[in-house]
Amino acid sequence: MKKYDTRRLVTLAMLAAIAFAAVAFIRIPAVQFLKYEPKDVVLAITGLLFGPADALMVTVVVSLVEMVTISDTGLIGLLMNVISSASFVLVASALYKKNRTLKGAVIGLIAGVLIMTAVMVLWNYLITPIYQGVPRSVVAGMLVPVFLPFNLIKGSLNAGLTMLLYKPVVQTLRKAHLVPESEKKTAGGRSGRVSVYVALVSVFVIATSILLMLAVGGKL
Repeated sequence: MKKYDTRRLVTLAMLAAIAFAAVAFIRIPAVQFLKYEPKDVVLAITGLLFGPADALMVTVVVSLVEMVTISDTGLIGLLMNVISSASFVLVASALYKKNRTLKGAVIGLIAGVLIMTAVMVLWNYLITPIYQGVPRSVVAGMLVPVFLPFNLIKGSLNAGLTMLLYKPVVQTLRKAHLVPESEKKTAGGRSGRVSVYVALVSVFVIATSILLMLAVGGKL
């Protein structure tokens, strides 16, 4: 059984609280009844930092708290929240765990976006008719024009935000002595250039995702 020290538990609890705050206070209408909230950014950072097992634990805890506090979709909402977040976060963190480099993080996040999008198209087809009370044929007609672009854009936005925020969050946690210092040392100049490139690409992905979400939402 995995053992947790106090510092690790405190950090995970803090990240869980931030993830819940993200969904509680930032819920932006996007496409029809679908809303964007950035909790997956915090969950993805948790996964990249601590691994998929801890990320799954935090995902389930946050989804449970959400269900009993601010959600009105009950167990169905809990199920969909866990599936959506876990399919993105676990894929990204599992691939990064095998290759703990910038390239590994990018590949993991891209794979997470694609897997999450495919998984949610399937699960929306199965579950949405139940809690929306509409025929399955209606939901089938929404898969490509609504659910597919929404989840792809949401995932891309979350991936961009994760890449942009991961290093500052980790540095803050290290200064607070909540996570250990990195064992890898990189030349300062090269590290600075890489950080600038990552920030620029992340901002481009974020801006593009927001514009696409506004464009798609405006058409539906």
